[in-house]
Amino acid sequence: MRASILQTLFGGKSAEAVLLFLYHYGEGYGRAIARDFSVSLDSVQRQLDKLEQVGVLVCKRQGRTLVYSWNAKFTLANKIKDVVGHVYNSLSISERAMLFTQRHQPRAKDKPVLPPV
Repeated sequence: MRASILQTLFGGKSAEAVLLFLYHYGEGYGRAIARDFSVSLDSVQRQLDKLEQVGVLVCKRQGRTLVYSWNAKFTLANKIKDVVGHVYNSLSISERAMLFTQRHQPRAKDKPVLPPV
């Protein structure tokens, strides 16, 4: 799969999972990322903490859950998001469907799961 370039650039499968998940959904929390990509929760949380410390991500608390999203105020975060976007857009529909099997929000009847490329 072509998304492995993110593993090489950012240091592993959990980094790739975090970046692709946040690009696809816009926000997320550690357990959902770990579940969807079948990686350990501990490694996902370390990546989220690391990306938050450098300013790429911001975190907000919803109850007891920490929800992460891209930091729109940090220009480097936008550049990283662009790189992730190029990798994401290079994935075929079938590759995206394999990566993002869980529906996180309800959708209208007859609406496609993924937008056409």
